Amino acid sequence: MSQHTLRAPRALIAEDEPILAAALAHALQRLWPELDIVATCPNGVEALQQGLALQPDILFLDIKMPGKTGLEAAEELAEQWPDGVPFPHIVFVTAYDEYALAAFEHAAADYVLKPVNDARLGKTVERLQQRLRDSAGGNGTSGTATTTPATAATLAPVAATETAAASDDNLARLLSQLQAMLPPAPRLQMIRAAVGNSVRMIALADVVYFEALDKYINVVCQDSEALIRTSLKELLPQLDPQQFWQIHRGTIVNASAIATAVRDDAGKLSLTLRQHPAQLRVSPLYAHLFRQM
Repeated sequence: MSQHTLRAPRALIAEDEPILAAALAHALQRLWPELDIVATCPNGVEALQQGLALQPDILFLDIKMPGKTGLEAAEELAEQWPDGVPFPHIVFVTAYDEYALAAFEHAAADYVLKPVNDARLGKTVERLQQRLRDSAGGNGTSGTATTTPATAATLAPVAATETAAASDDNLARLLSQLQAMLPPAPRLQMIRAAVGNSVRMIALADVVYFEALDKYINVVCQDSEALIRTSLKELLPQLDPQQFWQIHRGTIVNASAIATAVRDDAGKLSLTLRQHPAQLRVSPLYAHLFRQM
């Protein structure tokens, strides 16, 4: 076999129910014999670790898993994914009803309903195969592409960069759509932060940014900081999304406090603030928020 022969696509399955994980793997073997299932992970933490280590072409992620949900694992993978490597195509494994699944129909990611149905999974396989062909453009991940080695060497860097950017945008859109499916939380008007024996009342307009610190959130204002005992995951639905933007897994910023968004020589994006010296890093997953109009 030539060293330029294109390798078979590789997939990782993350599912906390062993019987369902095995059923999905067996169904994929029937419908897509060329697919190489490189790992089966029982939780979101292991999916994150193995995903970064193995860099598969496709991720099958159960939405509800212990440790980290499939959504959290996908988000953290996107933030930690190495530059220049195309981000995997994502298939969420879900028990959501048909109404909720409308979010998936308009997103780049696909879904598989539990229990696994060969007819639906077959459509997913066809879409994945087409997406792999579309994004193959020289990177050698699709077993059906016919790009020559010389052309591949020329196209691979461009294809990898464009595919990675498109994947970030697609994942960001999907996560936003899925968050919109959750029941709305009551909007916060004030932040109540314990300071010694007193409770400090902080108006949301005075907050520059929120920063996750282990089991706490650091509430950063122009000239002061305070800790509150909650998580960004719990706080975010209570904030006005037009005013407060998540820019990283651990950071939410007040949009009115942003002065500039700057890329360094490596393409990393960071924010400078109007009345605060901090510089905030922006995850690639949220870089689309700062494209010029």
